[in-house]
Amino acid sequence: MHTRRFFSAVLLSVLSACTSQHASSPYETPSEARREPQRAQKLSLEAADLMKSDPESAEAILKEALAADLYHGPAHNNLGVLYLAQSKLYEAANEFEWARKLMPGHPDPRLNLGLTLERAGRIDEAIDSYDAALEVYPEHLPTMEALARLIVRSGRSDDRLPHLIHEVSLRGETEQWRNWAREQAVLMK
Repeated sequence: MHTRRFFSAVLLSVLSACTSQHASSPYETPSEARREPQRAQKLSLEAADLMKSDPESAEAILKEALAADLYHGPAHNNLGVLYLAQSKLYEAANEFEWARKLMPGHPDPRLNLGLTLERAGRIDEAIDSYDAALEVYPEHLPTMEALARLIVRSGRSDDRLPHLIHEVSLRGETEQWRNWAREQAVLMK
């Protein structure tokens, strides 16, 4: 009888010690108190300034930003952009999926995921991702450009193409995009 009480007391003390100590699993969801969203935002902005000139430093800073706050969507999106530029398609897609979930009202992660899927040759999934970006922001010009280009390249028939071509010919981000769209409009006649 005393042995049972002794083991119960030991078990109780072990359980209370386990719950009072902080778990250190890498898969543990960070508590709100351990997240540093302001620091993650500052680091993400710093990395964004370096993405073209010093991608290695930008990557390190973005990883630091995600260590500060795993749920900072822009850091995931920008890290995905770096991975896409390095042709690390799997890693890029993973980061864009994170960003998509964390930035539900923003088209960029969906556009970037579409670009990644397109580069991987997954045309149907790329179109779906572009469509998702346009659902979030129907007049998002970079997505309209990417979708129009993919439809033309893939030789698919799509009722949306004339509208996309028209919009890009008028509002394309660059003169090159506007000229491309005007050429496509002539070819469609």
